[in-house]
Amino acid sequence: MAALGWQVSAWHRLIPLTWSLIARQTAQLGEQKRTTALLLRKLTTVSSGGGLGESPFVEPQKCAQEPEHRTGLTQCLLEKQRTAVERGKIVSSLLDMGFSDVHVNELLSIQPGTHPQQLLDIISELILLGLNPEPVCVAFKRSPQLLKLPIMQMKKRSSYLRKLGLGEGKLKRVLYCCPEIFTMRQRDIEIIVGVLKEKCLFTVKQVTEILHRCPCVLREDPGELEYKFQYAYFRMGINHVDVVKTDFLQYSMTKTKERHMFLERLGRYQTPDKKGQTLVPNPLLKDILRVSEAEFLAKTACSSAEEFEVFKKLLAREEEESEGRMADDESLEEEEEEEEEPEEGEEREP
Repeated sequence: MAALGWQVSAWHRLIPLTWSLIARQTAQLGEQKRTTALLLRKLTTVSSGGGLGESPFVEPQKCAQEPEHRTGLTQCLLEKQRTAVERGKIVSSLLDMGFSDVHVNELLSIQPGTHPQQLLDIISELILLGLNPEPVCVAFKRSPQLLKLPIMQMKKRSSYLRKLGLGEGKLKRVLYCCPEIFTMRQRDIEIIVGVLKEKCLFTVKQVTEILHRCPCVLREDPGELEYKFQYAYFRMGINHVDVVKTDFLQYSMTKTKERHMFLERLGRYQTPDKKGQTLVPNPLLKDILRVSEAEFLAKTACSSAEEFEVFKKLLAREEEESEGRMADDESLEEEEEEEEEPEEGEEREP
């Protein structure tokens, strides 16, 4: 009986101890969970580039955005990879066309933002016109805006130039002297061609030769271009064939007038009569315009540089006075026309 009482007493003493042990273990378990969560947050901070310090609690919204960020990054990498592949194909195509490695690097560096396929399309059109790699590179260096042209505009302009006879390699000189032939307005080209055909009466073949040999005429004012031809034809007695052969239209009007009129004053040049005859043999046009000033004075004019300088100053003064008189005459004509017009409400005299 005494033994039974001792066992009951011992059991009652174990109950507080058991609950105390359970509470202590539960507390330890909670602390372990909190420690684990803290370590996880620290590791997350380290993996994203931060230190081991405390990191703020990650909001659910930010976690939801992470897949989208990864998707955008993937798309960016794929786009870069695609661009690199396209660039490699373009480089291979350019090398097959005959461009050297140096040429390819130059072309790709002229307009870095240009899409590789756009570059290839534009270059292909120029190659089809009969151009070699070297003039193509020169054209793009002088006129980088060529790379920005819509491919359809490029094709239309190429077709028009072929109609003018500027295909099959004749475009090389044109691009050297006037690379803007592809970017200038179609109407401007047509006006110049119209002046040569209709005002100056050159044949279609001669117009092609002029555009090939003297592409600078494309930049000329239409009225000045017509006057330049009239001066050659009527004042100097140069026919259409010689105008084309001697590249007369590429020289400035100032240079032509100075040398021609200086020879006239010296009695070394005469305007041919209706039969094309002169009292003195006129020097060849190439000996007047194609040579340097020193050679012109020594061999053609047989005169000194000082005399030529004085003449040029006198000629410039005469030109200014002539232009002034023409302006005064035009003003006088306008005033007379205004005086002749009746005022409002006034009847004209019968």
